Amino acid sequence: MDLSNLKPADGAKTDSFRRGRGHGSGNGKTSGKGHKGQKARSGAPRPGFEGGQMPLYRRIPKRGFTNRNRLEIIGINVSALDRFDNGAEVSVETLIESGIVKNPRDGVKILGNGELTKKLTVKANAFSASAKEKIEAAGGTCEVI
Repeated sequence: MDLSNLKPADGAKTDSFRRGRGHGSGNGKTSGKGHKGQKARSGAPRPGFEGGQMPLYRRIPKRGFTNRNRLEIIGINVSALDRFDNGAEVSVETLIESGIVKNPRDGVKILGNGELTKKLTVKANAFSASAKEKIEAAGGTCEVI
């Protein structure tokens, strides 16, 4: 480690362009702010300010409630599992590899729509009652991760 290798942490430096360093830089004189006006001065209004008019985000009605701790569970039907070989072990990773799931987000739940003809060991975050019934009826097992 020496002085020539020093650099700021990732995300620490957002804008590396130096304004107001002469007209040769392409951003001298007014420093990219144009001529006069409210936006050329210091203390320009915050984003969303509409000159005293009631801003859009306050005019639109607010309804309901959004839970900040909500989990986004991806649902996969039993019929999608039929593409695996007999006796295979199906996990979230194998579902991603086969292209059934693109982004597992907060978890994968196996749902009971469709038929299953193969004996599988399925490992997922959750199972519906009908899905568990169909997997076990085909001779497979269900494991909750």
